[in-house]
Amino acid sequence: MSSAPQIGLPLDRVDGHAKITGAARYSAEHTPPGTAYAALVCAPIASGRVSAIDAKEALSVTGVLAVLSHLSMPRIAARPNLVPSLAGAAAHGQSFFPMQDDRVHYAGQPVAMVVADTLERAGHAAELVRVDYVEEPAVATIEQGRDQAYEPERIFGGFIPGRTEYGDAESALAEAEVRIEGTFHLAPNHHNPIEPSATTAVWEDSHLTLYDATQGPTATRLTVAELLGVPPSQVRVVSEAVGGSFGCKAMIWHHPALAAFAAQYVRAPVKLSLTREQMFHSCGHREEQEHTLALGATRDGVLTGIRHRKLSPTSHFDDWAEPSVSPVGQMYACPNFQGVYNLFRANTMTPTFMRAPGEASGAFVLETSMDELAYRVGVDPLELRLRNYAETEPGTGRPWSSKGLRECYARGAELFGWAGRDPEPGVRRDGDWLVGTGMATAVYPVYSAMNPQRARARLHADGRAVVETGCSDFGTGVGTVMQQVAADALGLPADAVEVRYGDTDLPNTVAAVGSAGSGAVSAAVHAAGTALRDRLIAQAVADEGSPLYGAGPSGVRVAGGRMFLGDRPDVGEDYTDLLRRAMAFDVEALGEWNPPGPQSQYGMGTFGAQFAEVGVDPDLGLVRVRRMTGVFAPGRVLNRKTARSQLMGGMLWGIGQALLEATHVEPGRGRWANASMADYLLPVNADAPDVQVDMVEVEDRVVNPLGVKGVGEVGLVGAAAAIANAVFHATGRRFRDLPITVEAVLAAE
Repeated sequence: MSSAPQIGLPLDRVDGHAKITGAARYSAEHTPPGTAYAALVCAPIASGRVSAIDAKEALSVTGVLAVLSHLSMPRIAARPNLVPSLAGAAAHGQSFFPMQDDRVHYAGQPVAMVVADTLERAGHAAELVRVDYVEEPAVATIEQGRDQAYEPERIFGGFIPGRTEYGDAESALAEAEVRIEGTFHLAPNHHNPIEPSATTAVWEDSHLTLYDATQGPTATRLTVAELLGVPPSQVRVVSEAVGGSFGCKAMIWHHPALAAFAAQYVRAPVKLSLTREQMFHSCGHREEQEHTLALGATRDGVLTGIRHRKLSPTSHFDDWAEPSVSPVGQMYACPNFQGVYNLFRANTMTPTFMRAPGEASGAFVLETSMDELAYRVGVDPLELRLRNYAETEPGTGRPWSSKGLRECYARGAELFGWAGRDPEPGVRRDGDWLVGTGMATAVYPVYSAMNPQRARARLHADGRAVVETGCSDFGTGVGTVMQQVAADALGLPADAVEVRYGDTDLPNTVAAVGSAGSGAVSAAVHAAGTALRDRLIAQAVADEGSPLYGAGPSGVRVAGGRMFLGDRPDVGEDYTDLLRRAMAFDVEALGEWNPPGPQSQYGMGTFGAQFAEVGVDPDLGLVRVRRMTGVFAPGRVLNRKTARSQLMGGMLWGIGQALLEATHVEPGRGRWANASMADYLLPVNADAPDVQVDMVEVEDRVVNPLGVKGVGEVGLVGAAAAIANAVFHATGRRFRDLPITVEAVLAAE
C-alpha cells in the first residue's frame, strides 16, 4: 500500500481562504478592549539636538493620555547590540534607541510619542507638540562622506570581515592579458511591504503580550524583554499574519518596545502603527553604494584576478554594509581575489537586510563586468561563465554540498532560446524599438540557524493531526509547507493536517530570514512528525491487540493514515484503531533539529541562471522588459507553486532594481525626498513581462534533513544584471548605475 508523497506538490496555500475573505488577522487588527493609540513625533532635521519640547497644547486635546519624550520616557534596561536575527538571540535593528537623550542622529528619528484614546486624536495631538532644535551640518550622501571613509574590521552585525583576500589580486591584475575595470553607483532602496509595521502591546500584571508584524516572533520577544529588563518568559509575541517584509521586519526596531513602554505608562493596551512615510525612516533600508570592480583575465576569458571595493554610508552607531563582496568572490573559479569594504559615518539610521542583501548588488556589479569581458574577448556570455565555472568553492577549495548550476544554464538557455541570439549589439529592431537579450548568474548562500529548531506534532483519535511551531508567515507560504512535510512524515493526506504558527507560546523556530526559514521550519516539522510516527509504531508493535504486534519497527511503513508491514501491506491497522483501543484522545511528540552551525566542510549555496529580453526606445529613453526566464537549483522543492511564486516575485523585483527604484536624499537636509508610494517608483502589473520560472532539483544531504535550500531571495539575484546586459545588447552602451533611468538612456544617446 502506498500514497502519493505530499512534499513537492503544488498545493494551494493553507492561509489563502482566510486572506481573500478577510478572516486573516494582521497585527494592527488586534484591538483589545480599552486600546489606546500612539503617534510618533519625528525629527525633521538629520543632525543636532532637541533644545525644547512644549507639549501643553497637545495635552489639552480631549482624550490625550500622555506625551512621552526623552524627558519622561523610561530608560531602557540594556544598550541595544546589533546581531542578525538568524542568530536566535535579541535582534536589535540598530545599536541605538530613541528618546533616551536629546541627540538627533537622523531625519525621522522619533523625539516624542503621543498616546490618546483614538488614532485621530493621537495624530492630531502629535502635530501640536512643539519641538525646538539646534541643527548641525549633516552628512547623508557618498559625495559628502567620501573623504571620511574607513575600513571596518567587521560588518553585518560582526558576522563578516571587512576585508577578504586569497592569492595575490594586485599582481594578477597587473599581469593580466585582458583587464576590465569600472565604477558602479546604486541608489538607496526601501522595502515598501503592503503592510506597514505595527505593534499592539497589552500588559496583564507583569506579563506582556505583543501583537507584532515580524519575521521572527522569538526575536521580538527576546529584543523587547532585553530593552524592558523583564524575563523573556513574561513576554508573548503573536504574529498571525504578516503582510510582507522583504527584510524590514527581520530585525526588531524601536516601535515594539515603544508600544510596550507606552502601555505600561498609561496602564492600557497601546497600538502603535507606523505611517507609510515613517516606514522610510524607521525600519532600515538598502544603503547607497559605490562599487569599483576590476577583472583580470587571459585572452580567452579565463579569470586570473578580481579586485572589488565597496563604499557606502552607515550610521553613527553601527558598522553595517550589505555583504556585496561575498558573491563576487564566490561565484567563479579565480585564484586571486581581494574584496574590501569602506564605510563612512552618516546621518542615517542603520541600514538593514533587503531582499538578497549583498547578493543582489554584488551580482549586478560582477555580472555586468563579466558581460563586458565576454564582449571584449569575443566569447558568448554564457560560454564565458562556463569557462570560469567553480567546481569547488573559490578561496577554500571546499566541495559544494550540491550545485546544479550547469543544469540551470542549459535549461535556461533552452527555454529562452539563447542559441539563436545574434551577438552583435544594437542591430535588432522591432519598429522604433531596439531589442536586446542578456543573461546573468544567480547565487545565494545557504544560511543555517544557530540554535535548536523545534516543532510539535499531535495526532487525534479521529485521525487528524496538528503541527505547531512559533514561526511567522509573512507571505512565503510557510504554513503550507509545514502541512506537506508533516503529512509526509505521518503518512496522512495533507488536508488531514492542521497547522498552527506565529506565536511564541508554540515551540521555537528562528526568524525566517536569509532564505533559511523553509529549511529550519521543515527540518523541525519533519523531526516532530517522524518522532510521532515512530512513537505510534512503537506503541503498535508492543500492543498485543495490534496486527503489528511483535513486528520489527524498522519494517513498518505508514501511508493513508495506516501503519502496515512493508513486505505485507495487508497486515496493519489505522492510527484511529490504535488510539481508540488504548482509550487515548491523542498522542504527541516534540521534534528538534540541531543545525550544524556556521562552520562546515562544504561550500553551500543556491544557484540559478537569469535571462532577459528588453526593448529600448532611443528617442524616448524608455526601457521595457519583454520577457524573463529564470532557472534555479534550490535543493529539494517543498511546494512547486509557492516556490515558483517566490522566484517570480524576486525576478519581477529585479525590474524595479534595474529601472525604477531609488530613494533620493535632500543633500543639504539629509532627509528622504520621496518618502511615499506616490514618489518612490515601483514596477506595477503593466510593467510585468512574460516570466518563465523553472527549477532543477538537486539532492543535498548536508544543508538540513530534507535538503531544502530556500528560494525567497535568489530569484532577485542577477535579474537586474540580465536586464542591464540586455540593454547593452540592444543599444551598444554600457550602464553601470542603478536604476537605469530615462535620463540616463537619453544622455547615452
